[in-house]
Amino acid sequence: MFRNSLVFLLFFFILNGFHLKSQGDISGNVESIFQYLVTDSLIGSVQPDEQSLVNAYANINYRNAGFKAGVRMEAYMPRILGYPDRFDGSGLGYRYFGYENDFIDVTFGNFYDQFGSGLIFRAYEDRPLGFDNMMNGFRVKLKPTKGVAIRTVYGRQRYAFTEGQNVYSPAIVRGVDAEVDLVQTFPSLEDKNIRWTAAGSFVSKYERDNNDSYILPENVAAYGGRMEVGYKKFFINAEYIHKGQDPSQDNDFIYNEGNGILINTGYSKKGFGVLFSAKSIDNMSYRSDRNAALQDLTIGFIPPLTKTHTYNLVATLYPYASQPVGEVAYQADLFYKIPKKTKLGGKYGTDIALNFSTAFEPIRKTSNINPNDSTRVTYVSRLFDKSSLIYWRDFNVMIERKINKNLRLKASYFNIVFNNDVIKLVQEQGLIESHIAVIEGQYKINKKNAIRAELQGLWTVNRKDRGNWATLVVEYSISPSWFFGLVYQSNYGNPRPEERIDYPTVIAGRIWGATRLQASYGRQNEGLFCVGGICRPVPASNGLTVTFSHSF
Repeated sequence: MFRNSLVFLLFFFILNGFHLKSQGDISGNVESIFQYLVTDSLIGSVQPDEQSLVNAYANINYRNAGFKAGVRMEAYMPRILGYPDRFDGSGLGYRYFGYENDFIDVTFGNFYDQFGSGLIFRAYEDRPLGFDNMMNGFRVKLKPTKGVAIRTVYGRQRYAFTEGQNVYSPAIVRGVDAEVDLVQTFPSLEDKNIRWTAAGSFVSKYERDNNDSYILPENVAAYGGRMEVGYKKFFINAEYIHKGQDPSQDNDFIYNEGNGILINTGYSKKGFGVLFSAKSIDNMSYRSDRNAALQDLTIGFIPPLTKTHTYNLVATLYPYASQPVGEVAYQADLFYKIPKKTKLGGKYGTDIALNFSTAFEPIRKTSNINPNDSTRVTYVSRLFDKSSLIYWRDFNVMIERKINKNLRLKASYFNIVFNNDVIKLVQEQGLIESHIAVIEGQYKINKKNAIRAELQGLWTVNRKDRGNWATLVVEYSISPSWFFGLVYQSNYGNPRPEERIDYPTVIAGRIWGATRLQASYGRQNEGLFCVGGICRPVPASNGLTVTFSHSF
């Protein structure tokens, strides 16, 4: 389908007399990541046979009087280290065309989209993670009246890019989402400082039954609704999704149905904010291939109720990803700014942020249920019914203060409990508890020169796993062009002396407007790289990495 999209676009360009710039808008970007790796027996990295690795991308988008079209060229020659092995070769990885106005928006080819929080449907790309489950088919968006939006999607999800061509899922995914903004529909509500939206979604997949052991449903549907209500500075939103019987590798081919609910509520004003979130997930793995695993071919997305950490030791050593088979999770955030020109707030004020998140095993009652009978329903569960078994817990506090017009300081503390029996990230069994402290400072030397530094320490209780770590980060920038950096990570407290390894990396880069070039050389610690609750393994490596990007 749409294999000749490039020919189609070329034909359109010719039809317009090669004057696209004067008849429409062209935008896009190019980027590439190059690696040259060497063997380092101390950390277990081996130089690949090709020695050099590269990922490269080029996007071109065109708009003219409602018409839209675009392509993305991709090259993995071969793919960079840690990228999924399903990416290989070069060719056209993304292409689309369509038409849009105030009433209708039609797209044919590849597209990304999301219904609500993504619990029922989310097709998206996260290139650093090597994740791309875009749709290949068509999408229609309608706005029949003010405040009403309807979307339909139909197609297959991208699974791989091999020999320069996309490989798509065996299942067809189809869905519809309708949302009503009641304030726009009933303008009188606007005068009362009320915000109110309601929506409903339906998504189904068709996948042929190719299993000799079970009789599998070929059509699996999920449906649900969401609502958000706001009044002045307060809001609450909730989404509930029910999924039909969906036997798969994830749930060991049982015939239980799935349920998921996500609730967020909060209040904010100048200098103060509080947010509380809760979710209950049971058997909500939903894929366009029942035999897929890890992050492959996910139709729905389980939003993580964890803070997105950016510090090196906090984000990479013990990260947590949502458990689609089941979890009960909570998160609370509190932000307060001590007013400026007070004894505690100082001249510029002081920011304090508290965050707490935790996830538990859901209770699944098996009494009076025979797992071997013909129904293959193996348990009964209720929303928010949890056991005492912790999957994850994170408490962190941050205090930030501007000392003067040139100096800003930040201190943070993290206490993380990580259940490796569930997450299975390292060799250690049971719970791993760590204490992490970070001190960060930013100093503006003059109008063009600035320096930022971080000192991080991680200590595991009873020296579990690989024991204690430290990281030093130093960044120096010359605005608006140059930047330099050093990241020095050390596993100085490993219980095994022969594994007390240092991981230094030096970084340098230059920016020319919309063009950015960066080079780094050093060691990469083996572990997980995570963004927004989605993770991919990153093997140990040592070598040169060069990244280039340009937008137009």
